Amino acid sequence: MQNVSSELRRVYSSIFEPSLIKEIEEKSMVFSANAGQGLIKMNQVITVVPLMLSGILKVSRENEEGQDLVLYYVKAGEGCAMTLSCGIMSQPSQVKGTAEEDLYMLCVPVPVMEEWMQKYPSWKKFVMGTIVNEYIGIIKSVDDVTFKKMDERLVNFLKGKSKLSGSSLINLSHQQIADELGTNRVVISRLLKRMENENRLLLFRNQIKLLKGM
Repeated sequence: MQNVSSELRRVYSSIFEPSLIKEIEEKSMVFSANAGQGLIKMNQVITVVPLMLSGILKVSRENEEGQDLVLYYVKAGEGCAMTLSCGIMSQPSQVKGTAEEDLYMLCVPVPVMEEWMQKYPSWKKFVMGTIVNEYIGIIKSVDDVTFKKMDERLVNFLKGKSKLSGSSLINLSHQQIADELGTNRVVISRLLKRMENENRLLLFRNQIKLLKGM
């Protein structure tokens, strides 16, 4: 990213006051990652919190079988609820963070973040709003797992991926989808084939195209 300052202002000027934008620019570090790169590990001590400039960060937990349960995604103009709350409480991370696609973000040191909580109302509102909104999203995810059938969860997953990327093309294998939904590949392949027969999507190798019928 060539001009971090202009990108910071473009993404966050409607959220933070100019004086806070200036401090973010002075006191944070620029970080980039390629798609698939791990950024946050379970039980890692949180020393910085991310502010996304571009790309997508996937936040998940790993079960005993090694499958990742996706909790939420962090996009440009957003913060990560788990790192914010763990930073405030001086607790180790309870999640994994992985670059869903190439990303750029600013890393704010935790001591600075705590200082801004007292100094800037917009920062306090941003932190608390992020935590509340993401926990609501997590509750919805738990409800989906508990109360919805797999075909409903798969439809919601595909629509969510499409909305997140802004594209009707989803570049995931059946196994990757199964891992994210906590099921097996055979189940996902069967459901996707049925949806293709219903003209709701088209299946390609490691790619799915959603149609208007979806």
